Amino acid sequence: MSNIRVTVWNEGRHEKRDAAIAAVYPQGIHGAIAEGLAGQPGLEVRTATLDEPEHGLTDQVVANTDVLIWWGHMAHRDVRDDIVDKVQAAVLEGMGLIVLHSGHFSKIFRRLMGTNCSLIWREIGEKERVWVTAPGHPIVRGLGPYFEIPHTEMYGEFFDIPQPDELIFISWYPGGEVFRSGCAFYRGRGKVFYFSPGHETFPIYYQAEVRQVIANAVRWAAPVPVVGFRDLKLAPNAKTPLEPVTISA
Repeated sequence: MSNIRVTVWNEGRHEKRDAAIAAVYPQGIHGAIAEGLAGQPGLEVRTATLDEPEHGLTDQVVANTDVLIWWGHMAHRDVRDDIVDKVQAAVLEGMGLIVLHSGHFSKIFRRLMGTNCSLIWREIGEKERVWVTAPGHPIVRGLGPYFEIPHTEMYGEFFDIPQPDELIFISWYPGGEVFRSGCAFYRGRGKVFYFSPGHETFPIYYQAEVRQVIANAVRWAAPVPVVGFRDLKLAPNAKTPLEPVTISA
């Protein structure tokens, strides 16, 4: 079985502009996420950032990506629409997409959801308890009933997204808020997973449970080989029935 080809995409702006964030993520947020995946068997990992030509998502890179991980925050508007078009087309054709934290407001996630994707937030460094709501799902492999993140940004409901096809995690915060923090969707032949834990000022992407979830999600989101399946961009006229059909007068 061939390796799963993963591209970790990040704006890379926070780390360049804020020394405190660079101290937490000296190799960039993308570097920390890629590091967490590097030791996983069966994965080939590369990174791409916003300020590279074509945002690092050239036709060749996208064509050779099975799962794209997306982290964005301060520069959603700087992402070119033609790149969003390219990523959307790839997802509909089978590429997996994992959107992290503030990527809920990214152009690609909002495009695929068709909603505002808004939420409420608070940044005081409180605890987050992440509860598993789909025991037995591949994305929760290796986890217990819940895990805790010591310091994070609160995300709360109402989260303006379509009803998830599968709800994997719900988070609770000491302030009383809850949030659908792990949501799985199917779009065309592709799979999309939104996972909210992770913030530029907290070392969340080094936490073992968070790295486990991302690695599990990569394997879940990877394309499934199919034989003879039609191009979903087309709507052919099935003139010849699979079975004989008798039409009564």
